[in-house]
Amino acid sequence: MAEKAGLSSQTLNDIEGCRRWVSAITLSGLARALNVKEFQLLLPENEDFGLIPSDSSLKTLMALQKRVKKAVDAQFEAAIDTGIFK
Repeated sequence: MAEKAGLSSQTLNDIEGCRRWVSAITLSGLARALNVKEFQLLLPENEDFGLIPSDSSLKTLMALQKRVKKAVDAQFEAAIDTGIFK
């Protein structure tokens, strides 16, 4: 998997272990290796977005945007709390 995505096995291990957040380039590589769209890697596992009617797609994207922002904000807060940026 790491080789297909153009990553080292340690980088992939860190991403899987939630020790590293992915960059846009890394996200694209992972999506390409898995043959999915980038946004699909950010969807919660317990929700089936394939069943949402097309007329609600804008609402779905807006909800996804809020969840992604919340997750990214949490990653930054955790990094700040651990002193990474000091």
